[in-house]
Amino acid sequence: MAERDVRFIQVYKRGWDVHTHVTSALPMLCHETDRASYALVTDLKQRGLLDDTLVIWAGEFGRTVYSQGGLSKDDYGRDHHPRCFTAWMAGGGVRPGISFGETDDYSYNIVKDPVHVRNLNATILHCLGIDHNKLTFKFQGLEQKLTSPVPAQVVEELLA
Repeated sequence: MAERDVRFIQVYKRGWDVHTHVTSALPMLCHETDRASYALVTDLKQRGLLDDTLVIWAGEFGRTVYSQGGLSKDDYGRDHHPRCFTAWMAGGGVRPGISFGETDDYSYNIVKDPVHVRNLNATILHCLGIDHNKLTFKFQGLEQKLTSPVPAQVVEELLA
């Protein structure tokens, strides 16, 4: 699709909302997505499309490292956590080979380089060639921005 100039492609993998049976479900989900993600990025690079294609991998929430529900060796879960979120990006103007941001040992609080979602969105829009300050839409009589009325910043450290 990228070779045929499809401008936006979204791929879903359902089943990530794992609250129980983590030891059996999560390795299977990772196996299914890790290989496919690697193949996608490798294929885009081999075809010369990675420089112009932004790949973003993200889930719905951050996750805690501690259990939700009962604790047993074979059946335990993780809960949703809105404070800390993991995503990775490749190509399309992002800096390769870096890790940015850090949580505490419990994945509960951000301890280094926090990135607010509005700043992540501003950075993604920048990589797509869109100035987030100029992209507005009228809603209830006001000009609204996708990055909220609170000022957003492009995270320069993420850019190539």
